[in-house]
Amino acid sequence: MNKGKLHVYAAEAIGTFILTFMGCGAAVVLGTNAAGGHLAVALAFGLSIVATAYVIGNISGCHINPAVSFAMWLHKKLSSEDLIGYVVAQVVGAIIAGALLRTLANVLGQDLTGGLGSNGIANVGVGGAFFVEIILTFIFLFTILGVTSSDKFGGVAGIVIGLTLAFVHIVGIPLTGTSVNPARSLGPALFAGGKALADVWIFIAAPLIGAALAVIAYRAVTPSKE
Repeated sequence: MNKGKLHVYAAEAIGTFILTFMGCGAAVVLGTNAAGGHLAVALAFGLSIVATAYVIGNISGCHINPAVSFAMWLHKKLSSEDLIGYVVAQVVGAIIAGALLRTLANVLGQDLTGGLGSNGIANVGVGGAFFVEIILTFIFLFTILGVTSSDKFGGVAGIVIGLTLAFVHIVGIPLTGTSVNPARSLGPALFAGGKALADVWIFIAAPLIGAALAVIAYRAVTPSKE
């Protein structure tokens, strides 16, 4: 990793920590079965993006998600060296969040998700989870690519991205718990163990595929500058 960019990677680690802790934390303490809990968790993830975008957006771009960094690398907006640095930082931030979520659940004596807000395939199976996560990540990344394509969207980009993350969670929570973010999935799964950890590969692979498809689609609909 580029030592001159340690502050950038630190921003990504902190941002990913906030997203994972607040989003999954909301699931841990509120649950996702009731309509109110479902919506609150979706908003917790979305508002985490809004908050961090306006704090670290000018430092790192506020990817806080390996799928976003992967898409930006494919879109030639991020170097290979930075891709590694960003992803390592994001995973570290998510793991710290997972550890603190485990502590929070122990203090409360309960975890209303039963898995620290980790993702699962019980409702849709492996194939269904892949399909859901690819589609939701595609929508999320397609939006990000569009809203970050011009400086004229800079003032509202964080809000648009945050709201998009919230609405994909509204659809995805009952199905997989919604990942669209490999780091957010890995952090809690490491401490939840069991089925959550065994299935986490799905929530790493599917978002990356969705991100790649979003880049392909965005390039297809964007007029060439050549």
